[in-house]
Amino acid sequence: MGRSAMKKIYRAAHVLAVDSRNSTISDGGVLVGQTGRIEAVGPASDVIKENPAVPIVSLPAHVLMPGLINTHAHSGLLRGTAEGLPVWQWLKEFIDPMHRVLLPEDASAASVLCYAEALLSGTTTIVDMWRYMEGSARAATELGIRAVLVPYVAEHPDHDYFETLDANEKLIVEWNGRNDNNVVVWVGLEHLYYAVPAAWRRAVDLTHQYNTGLHTHISENRAEPEAMIARFGVRPIMALHQVGLLDAKRVLLAHCVWLDDEEIQLMASRGVGVAHNPVSNMKLASGIAPVEKLIAAGVAVGLGTDGEKENNNLDLFEEMKVASLLGKLNHLNAAALDAWTVIRMATIDGARALGLDKEIGSLEVGKRADMIAVRCDTPRMTPLIGSGRFANLHHNLVHGVRGSDVELTVVNGRVVVENGRLVFGDVNDAVARVNTLAPALFKRRAEYLAEHPDATKLVIPDP
Repeated sequence: MGRSAMKKIYRAAHVLAVDSRNSTISDGGVLVGQTGRIEAVGPASDVIKENPAVPIVSLPAHVLMPGLINTHAHSGLLRGTAEGLPVWQWLKEFIDPMHRVLLPEDASAASVLCYAEALLSGTTTIVDMWRYMEGSARAATELGIRAVLVPYVAEHPDHDYFETLDANEKLIVEWNGRNDNNVVVWVGLEHLYYAVPAAWRRAVDLTHQYNTGLHTHISENRAEPEAMIARFGVRPIMALHQVGLLDAKRVLLAHCVWLDDEEIQLMASRGVGVAHNPVSNMKLASGIAPVEKLIAAGVAVGLGTDGEKENNNLDLFEEMKVASLLGKLNHLNAAALDAWTVIRMATIDGARALGLDKEIGSLEVGKRADMIAVRCDTPRMTPLIGSGRFANLHHNLVHGVRGSDVELTVVNGRVVVENGRLVFGDVNDAVARVNTLAPALFKRRAEYLAEHPDATKLVIPDP
């Protein structure tokens, strides 16, 4: 498999285009041009015949499909160390104290590790809400992932240890659109609670000034609607609308578990995107998002892993399976959230939630060549039937595949994972770096909590 910017034809046993017809092409070909965009998709014999001099990348035992889009994640290095608590208690006891003592070198190492994990498991675009994100931008550029960077902003005196809107704007100015637009910077708010009214207004203004988006968490926990009604007189989405945050240039909301029908209709009318995080919502006992209602209303719903600490991996194939199964269990309906719906959530609908569906999310002429090759010669994919009454390719991808089955990852026409290995980084180095840094982070957090015994009291700040 070549790594240069020359034209190439990728010939695979099956091509899953995820276009409007959910086309599946057996013995398919995708022509990628020197600019990193797709120039042809179709039967391999046709693509090769029309481009006889173009080198062929042969993938005889693979499915070639769009790269997966993780619409909500957090870099981090607390995996497996913050367990067994509901979300607000979990934040107060583990996560917020970590943020108080986090160092830039910790943050950068976490991003390198998480982006490596994402690429190796088939994610080509990641929305990352994190800290000290100059390091994240460098990590994304080095490894070759497409990254939407969202600083963890809190503009509130009780949360002055997060990022600021000044830092967020600086990151936009320095990094937004860099690396051939592979690095994009949005405005982030940790939560409506974590900002004062002037910050809400400025956050929205920044999205219009820099033509970018706004990302925040909302309606994650069962207690949140009641708390919002007590504070704002309305439910969470209505509160976002009331304070003006839905006026941002583009809005992506993470979780959206506890919604009513009026909130869903408002979200649809305002073009709000949603990041559905089924594994995280299950692990933190947050609830089950009304995904089918959102989709039926026309809301663009993508999939997110959330962070490594509230999921324990960044494998979007696992997330697809869990999303489908959770939807079925929620409605006691085995037909709910079928395989095609979930595949589209992980690809084109995730792109739509980000406003990037004209650029990525499907294998179509003119789009950027963000794509992955998944092994189809494993027991998990066997038997494999590409077409006809018993076609099962899409079902196997959702319910059988693991991220480790990905052997090739291409971002913007550039090979970044080849034969299951990073091309532009070393995952062993990333693992070793985090293992070196983590103990000191835990020690600093323990020292902080010993000096501030009231820090874990569950108090939601007033705006």
